[in-house]
Amino acid sequence: MTALTEPEVLQALKDADAVLSGHFQLTSGRHSDTYVQCARILEDPTLTTRLAAAMVARLGERQFDLVAAPAVGGIIIGFAVAQALDVKFIFTERQGGAMVLRRGFEIPAGASVLVVEDVVTTGGSVAEVINLVVEAGGVPTVVTSIIDRGGPKAFELELVPLLQLQVESWEPESCGLCAADVPLYSPGSRRLSS
Repeated sequence: MTALTEPEVLQALKDADAVLSGHFQLTSGRHSDTYVQCARILEDPTLTTRLAAAMVARLGERQFDLVAAPAVGGIIIGFAVAQALDVKFIFTERQGGAMVLRRGFEIPAGASVLVVEDVVTTGGSVAEVINLVVEAGGVPTVVTSIIDRGGPKAFELELVPLLQLQVESWEPESCGLCAADVPLYSPGSRRLSS
């Protein structure tokens, strides 16, 4: 099985109707006219396995003890990446608005941790996972994602995405779509109740 190229990843997103147009509130709180619903490509276990293998290939010879991902978006691809690396997988989730470790998940002291996410815009959720890893005594080493939407990040670790997808986003008060009264959709998982 050959690793997926950037054009192949983009085509898979298009084939799955995962690239949406409209007026969206992103998980970061910013607004955009484009939303990538990675869950649509993660419906396909074979494609998910290929995406994970490609992500691992891009990381080279690096060694990890554990993969950690934020719920909800990072769970499927995080698990697939952990499976490709043959290491344990944990996920973080929101409780009372804050990212936490639940379900008895632990991070061994000194463990080298790969953080996995589906789509990174500002990286706020990734930064929260990184902080949890550090607080638990683990060593976050790198972040990988299916898509990097570009722009400044809330974390300093290296980001190794499969696909760079430059999509504009705006703070709500600067959003022309809001000014034009275009209906706003919030398809992300940040506001799911626990």
